[in-house]
Amino acid sequence: MKRSKANEAIRYVVDALKKAQFPLPPFAYYTPEEWKRLDETEIELVENMLGWDVTDFGSGDFDKIGLTVFTFRNGNFHAKDKYPKPYAEKMLYVMDGQILPYHYHWEKREDIINRGGGNLEITLYNSKPEDYADVEGGRAGTPGRFDDTPVTTTVDGRKVTVPAGGKIVLKPGQSISLDPGQYHMWQGIPGTGDVILFEVSTTNDDMIDNRFYKASERIPSLEEDVPAQYLIFADYPQYTKFTFIQKD
Repeated sequence: MKRSKANEAIRYVVDALKKAQFPLPPFAYYTPEEWKRLDETEIELVENMLGWDVTDFGSGDFDKIGLTVFTFRNGNFHAKDKYPKPYAEKMLYVMDGQILPYHYHWEKREDIINRGGGNLEITLYNSKPEDYADVEGGRAGTPGRFDDTPVTTTVDGRKVTVPAGGKIVLKPGQSISLDPGQYHMWQGIPGTGDVILFEVSTTNDDMIDNRFYKASERIPSLEEDVPAQYLIFADYPQYTKFTFIQKD
């Protein structure tokens, strides 16, 4: 993914959120130079991976398959004494027609809330028990395995069961709860407009807790064709004197 595309995606979302009157915290607008001057008082931004995240999931076509994320708050799997917060909150911006590929999480439990804009179509499968148990293999990028059993979830507190591969549409104001091990793919329904999603979840670590159905690049390798205007969280170790807390 090119840095120019990441810059463009973040600028687009910043402008869209301003129009929708969704304010962002000051660190959403930090320049690379301001990140370089980060001190110990803001180390949580780095250690808990707060801020921007843009990915095309290795597709090479962000406008078709991609996502722009802003993480407001997060705990930490690897430093629960230092960061006891057991929850996370994100904004997930889906462009009209944009797709998030099939994946699930081993540990994260999440609610996806359509806060405004267009309609979101989510397709669901359970993972096979052996797929969910294959933590190391999955994290190495091996293809996933769908189960053919019905999927039960909740939509706005109402229990809903759909067949394997069943679809649920979230209109603005609606939400869905997703359990660990539940494969989900979504698309902003073409023609209904961009979708502003919020995610409320248990502690999240995107470095290790995503299981894709097909081998996919969650954290993009950026081609530095232009200077960075905004940083994504994967940039922090390069631009700041801090780094992520790693698993022992």
